[in-house]
Amino acid sequence: MEAYCVKCRAKREINNSQSITMKNGRPATQGVCGTCGTKVFRIGKS
Repeated sequence: MEAYCVKCRAKREINNSQSITMKNGRPATQGVCGTCGTKVFRIGKS
């Protein structure tokens, strides 16, 4: 799965991804950018 990395300014592959639920109940995916190691976040079902 891919997410937008703010540091790289491009879509990157998510490493160590985990499905989470936000405070408002919506599903999301959180992980680490495969290139620079910055935390990335993608809203929506994974």
